[in-house]
Amino acid sequence: MRAFIDLAVTGNGQPVSLASIAQRQEISISYLEKLMAKLKKAGLVESVRGVNGGYTIAKPVEEISVGDVLRALEGELIPVECAGIDESHTSYCSGSSQCVSKIVWKRINDSINDTVDSIKIGELVAEGRGVALSGSGNK
Repeated sequence: MRAFIDLAVTGNGQPVSLASIAQRQEISISYLEKLMAKLKKAGLVESVRGVNGGYTIAKPVEEISVGDVLRALEGELIPVECAGIDESHTSYCSGSSQCVSKIVWKRINDSINDTVDSIKIGELVAEGRGVALSGSGNK
């Protein structure tokens, strides 16, 4: 997520090199290559070849949610599986219709998904640029 936000904040529609992202975010280039491959496959970034190449955000940041990025990198977001105890109290819930705790976990999962889907990358970019501007005045 940090690398994607960095790309969105610093890119301004221009390609950003992995080396520059790696340096700013203190992430290895090899790890960034793997992340960018997943983001590219999901249609969230595009690669630009050449001397001034790098990566760009593939569509307007106002259209991309945090959930889109997380799903591209991690797969479906299922933060908590039902962990209720079955009737014998010896093993985890099998997901039966009598399991009441699955209602709780479903609501938690739904809430997390709703939250990450409601946060747009554009909001984070604006906030990131604001932090950068306020930080530059303090030096």
